[in-house]
Amino acid sequence: MRIPGLPRPRSLAGQLFAMQAVLLALVVAGYALFTYVSDRGQAEQSARRQATAVARSIADAPSVRSAIHTADPTAQLQPYALRVQKDTGVDFVTIMTPGGIRWTHPSEKQIGKPFLGNIYRAQHGETFTETYTGTLGASVRAVTPVWDGRRIIGLVSAGIKVEAISHRVQDQVTALLGVAVGILALGGVATYVINARLRRHTHGMNADELSRMHDYHQAALHAVREGLLMLDARYRVALINDGGRELLGVGREEDVVGTSVADLGLPAPLTGALLASEPRVDEVHLTDSRVLVVNTSPVSGGERRGTVVTLRDVTELQSLMGELDSERGFTQALRSQAHEAANRLHTVVSLIELGRAGEAVEFATAELELAQALTDQVVAAVSEPVLAALLLGKTAQANERGVELVVSEDSGLDDGLLPPALPSRDLVTILGNLIDNAVDAAQGRVPARVTVTACAEAGELVLRVADTGPGVDPAHAGLVFQRGFSTKPTGPGGRGLGLALARQAVHRHGGTLTVAQAAEGGAAFEARLPLADALEPAVRAAAAEVPGGGR
Repeated sequence: MRIPGLPRPRSLAGQLFAMQAVLLALVVAGYALFTYVSDRGQAEQSARRQATAVARSIADAPSVRSAIHTADPTAQLQPYALRVQKDTGVDFVTIMTPGGIRWTHPSEKQIGKPFLGNIYRAQHGETFTETYTGTLGASVRAVTPVWDGRRIIGLVSAGIKVEAISHRVQDQVTALLGVAVGILALGGVATYVINARLRRHTHGMNADELSRMHDYHQAALHAVREGLLMLDARYRVALINDGGRELLGVGREEDVVGTSVADLGLPAPLTGALLASEPRVDEVHLTDSRVLVVNTSPVSGGERRGTVVTLRDVTELQSLMGELDSERGFTQALRSQAHEAANRLHTVVSLIELGRAGEAVEFATAELELAQALTDQVVAAVSEPVLAALLLGKTAQANERGVELVVSEDSGLDDGLLPPALPSRDLVTILGNLIDNAVDAAQGRVPARVTVTACAEAGELVLRVADTGPGVDPAHAGLVFQRGFSTKPTGPGGRGLGLALARQAVHRHGGTLTVAQAAEGGAAFEARLPLADALEPAVRAAAAEVPGGGR
């Protein structure tokens, strides 16, 4: 938290711009200084070479040796020296005796005076250069002997003033500074443009703010139990939190990031929702073990940059809703039965009041025998308590809706036959949804009947539900188990979820769920679940609580 009154720290882009500008200035200044020193050294070396070449050329000239042997060498050598000095661009040419007395000089007043400088090495036959301050000021000079056979008859010195060398370097430095300023200006503009783009991407935040945002981002990412999935513009996973990996049943984050949604192995409807370009709001999708509510929202900033996906696990909520629907159905059935029981009780009371007690007893006994016969029929066929209770409850519900629910003679399921890995809750989900779907289809038909078969065949639990409804179009046989598919109008609670939940539970236990035409013309759904005691560990671990519901 920033303290009020204190200036806000410079943004990351501003800090980088300042650092890059200083670094660029230092690099350009260093390059300029290096070039200046290098050019000055090269200019001095060039002046030494030029002076040496001029001095040797004069010393090797035959006219110079001839003039030295005359009575007055200055008369011939002075004009010659001045002409060579002008033609070669040196500042002075001095021809002197072997003892250093000048025969020539740019200033005639200096003729006949001793040469100012070192001549010892030249007197011994060596050509050399030096920087020395003479009558014309500091100069770079070369001194060489004039040979006549094996005898030195004179000395020649040619030089260029240091001031002249500095003028040459100054011209080069001026051009260099112009180039350096241009480079600095161009680099500054380029750096500013790059950092302006960086400032837009970082929203003007400084390094501390970006670091805190990253920490908050990581903390929120791992703390949120809901699933969060971020896709890039090519629908590849850019980010996924722990909740998202758990809900989608995918691997480690490092294995998932960068993978296309189409390659995650998700159910086709869920994959289609994630790949859709338009937003999705509170869509219900099923995976192998969960019921998910999916919301998608595109991330745009002038162009599509990706998609944000949130996932909520409503498996438990859907389960509670299914149980609530069942309780509501049972309540309605009980209310109907209570109404019928009241009618029968009134009938019995009325018969007694009319003095017909025998007929009253006979009527009451017949009603009790009918109810007991239904219970005995169901329990005799399916002694497994949960399924038997489900069938009795569904029978009452079906009767309330004018549909006859019949347990076939082929049914036979003993108590204790079901393995622990096959929880009764999943059986209720499978059989309950199939019966609800069949009752919906048979209601209003003549006859209106649903036939249920529950038995064990070849090591498998077989749950078969047939109805007298319109049946399923063969063209829709593959679509009927998908979430959202229904041949009936959408009601307040939604349609197309019950059969999808039933198939989810069947597949989770390694079984199959198929649909065919029933003998009475309607649809016959058959679920087959393995009854082996030793199920695969992955199947055993995937057995989770999944809700019920109707189509």
